[in-house]
Amino acid sequence: MKQVAWGFVVVLTILHFDFWYWGDRSLWFGFVPVGLGFQVLISLFAGIAWALVIKFAWPTHIEEWAEQPVEKAEEDLVDIDA
Repeated sequence: MKQVAWGFVVVLTILHFDFWYWGDRSLWFGFVPVGLGFQVLISLFAGIAWALVIKFAWPTHIEEWAEQPVEKAEEDLVDIDA
């Protein structure tokens, strides 16, 4: 699932450069330019993509120290007075 989440981010990054809508003057819902509407969709899917990355691909080993019991964390502190 980690590769799927990152793959989704890569696909959205490529789709973000929507050169195929540059000359399109049509409107969505009668008032939203198609290029702007496409960017709105990209933004919504980007939020979903980052939620997937946080859920499945977040490097939890970096934050293991924060989840230690307080006693263990205090033992790991370096005594700067010595």
